[in-house]
Amino acid sequence: MSDTMKADVLYGARDIRIEPFKLPELRPGMVLLRNRRVGICGSDLHYYEHGYCAAFVPDRPFVLGHELAAEVAAVADDVDTVSIGARVTVNPARNCGFCDYCRSGKANLCRKTIMLGSASTTPPTDGALAEFVVVRADQCHVLPEEVDDSLGAMMEPFAVALHAVRRAGFVSGRRVLVTGAGTIGLLVAIAARAFGAIPIAISDIVAARRFKALELGVDAALDPLTADLNERIRELTGDGFDIIFEASGSPIALRGAFEMVRPGGTIVQVGTLGTEDVPIPANLLMNREINLIGSMRYGDVFDEAIRLVASGRVNLRPLINGVFTIDESVKAFAFAADKSQSFKVQIRL
Repeated sequence: MSDTMKADVLYGARDIRIEPFKLPELRPGMVLLRNRRVGICGSDLHYYEHGYCAAFVPDRPFVLGHELAAEVAAVADDVDTVSIGARVTVNPARNCGFCDYCRSGKANLCRKTIMLGSASTTPPTDGALAEFVVVRADQCHVLPEEVDDSLGAMMEPFAVALHAVRRAGFVSGRRVLVTGAGTIGLLVAIAARAFGAIPIAISDIVAARRFKALELGVDAALDPLTADLNERIRELTGDGFDIIFEASGSPIALRGAFEMVRPGGTIVQVGTLGTEDVPIPANLLMNREINLIGSMRYGDVFDEAIRLVASGRVNLRPLINGVFTIDESVKAFAFAADKSQSFKVQIRL
């Protein structure tokens, strides 16, 4: 095997180069994966459009990508939990496994997490938009035949949605609003429906995203800029939504959630709001006993996500509306950045 591979290397804002890159080293406890399908995430787009993502500024060129389906190409001598040739998806967040958070079932809060395709570490951690990537063996989740590569690469964002729904608690029969009809918002709506929420509304300022939400079966798609928004909410819910998932990453949407949630209701913050502080209406939080909950990445939900998709209980395929080869990566990122038409864009390797 050559000691180099083809990779998408980010050099700066809108500067992705397809070039030879050093093949990752197979270390103890690790597996070498031959990537087959990789999704472009919102964080990848932040790096592509700005050269950084929130507070994470890369100090060298690096490889993006953390949503993947792959084939196991090699395993370290001490690995016996996954076999060469297996098709897997990956939890791209590698926790330490030893801290209080990891040992108490909150590994998603581990302070020593290493994330694929991220500048949260120095130097950045190279990701999966390349022919090969190395991950720890316990990050791999075997895919059944019913879950093809395109769906396998959807497991990571779907895991984000499942974790958010879990954070909300009991959702069956609850009136739910999702603010932001991007990929994560749509996946949250799909997950909430799978667990019995009704009605489910979604809001977005982009008309194409509202139309997609309706195609996927939400009960109402709301334009937050319309004058009759409050009237429509009363028609749907009476006194407000039981649960609101804020998935847009907009401070305006978060502030509006406090007006649209019913007393005793719950707001789950899923979207990343940037680095500036956001004012919170503390009096509303107090006198209406609103529950404000954060949702960070995912807990131990990958196997659950795979089972839901394999069983046919949820259908994620309609979200995939752009597939490009690695040689077309620049075109793929440009398409993914167009929110008026793109949802989930994937790179085929």
